[in-house]
Amino acid sequence: MLVTERRERILAAARERGAASVAELAAALQVSEMTVRRDIDQLADEGVVERVRGGMRLRAGHRPSTAPAVSAERRAIAEAAATMIEPGMAIGISGGATGLALARAVRDVADLTVVTNSLSVADLFSPPERADAPYTQTVVLTGGVRTPAESLVGPVAVRALEHLHCDLVFLDAHGLDVHAGITTMNLLEAETSRAFMATAREVIVLADHTRWGVVGLTTIADLSDIDRLITDDGLDDEARQQLAAHVGSLQVAARGTEASAGTD
Repeated sequence: MLVTERRERILAAARERGAASVAELAAALQVSEMTVRRDIDQLADEGVVERVRGGMRLRAGHRPSTAPAVSAERRAIAEAAATMIEPGMAIGISGGATGLALARAVRDVADLTVVTNSLSVADLFSPPERADAPYTQTVVLTGGVRTPAESLVGPVAVRALEHLHCDLVFLDAHGLDVHAGITTMNLLEAETSRAFMATAREVIVLADHTRWGVVGLTTIADLSDIDRLITDDGLDDEARQQLAAHVGSLQVAARGTEASAGTD
């Protein structure tokens, strides 16, 4: 049985019964209890279940997500971005798979204020059930249009952002190009992202190497408007040189490790 299939069956059991023990899951899946514990740990890190003594339970308020699985590239980028976030900060996180991975990576940072238009990110920061768990104030922007990435975009969100101030804003990019800049396929998303950028002391764009050379329908901003771009080490040397010449700072995260290399 594939790892992804096994974890889907564990999650299905949690959805059906609300909770399940390690012993019964191991028996049903015909694997060791250690394997089940590792799977539960991963699902808990992703925010869909909670560890309890002897097993797990479905996290309160969890909605099944349509976001794609976290790739090694996205995970490396999210881990690199998470090192920038300190307790007490106000941060903005836009919709998208890498932004969601970042949200998962900073759930235990104390006293955060998270401004987001992502329903999936907002779910992760719902009020904790344990008194000793970190509390995060979440400002959820609203709009009239839901994107495929479960984000809300539109004029209502833009107007709300006009009065907010964030230390850091993290944007998930659809495409990056020297001439077209940061692009997206959604006109309302572009407008919302520009408003997000205007709230930030520092704008950080999260984009794996496959985003390079992709040009979407509309431009959000020029590459020179990016204070820091975090990508992964799948990006070739020529692309790194071109990006480093246009963005404020280029950071390359190594896949499979927590290390990363910076190019200023």
